[in-house]
Amino acid sequence: MSKIRKMVKRKSNPNLVRLIDELLKASAMNDAPIWKDIAERLAKPKRLYAEVNVAKIQRYANEGETVVVPGKVLGGGRISKAVTVAALSFSETAKRKITEAGGKCITIKELVESNPSGSGVRIMA
Repeated sequence: MSKIRKMVKRKSNPNLVRLIDELLKASAMNDAPIWKDIAERLAKPKRLYAEVNVAKIQRYANEGETVVVPGKVLGGGRISKAVTVAALSFSETAKRKITEAGGKCITIKELVESNPSGSGVRIMA
């Protein structure tokens, strides 16, 4: 049994377990190591998940870029760039700020479906 599978067995959220399985499958089918990386991060304990403020996205993402956060996006700071942000969850403030700046908030699953190769995606943790 792989290391990731052992970590996933401890997860009690069936939606999260399904997402991790889908990420691993997408990684193998599309030769996209980014999805395996995200799956490994989500298989770890919840206290180790990323928490990223919109100010960090503003600082490090480029206009029109796609960013994936293996955790939660929080509303601290300002954002003026139109970026697509995929995350496990968003605070209401973060969603509002991203959409007001012309960006989009999507789930990680939606990102995998729209970009199976994972090209042009930046991991922000």
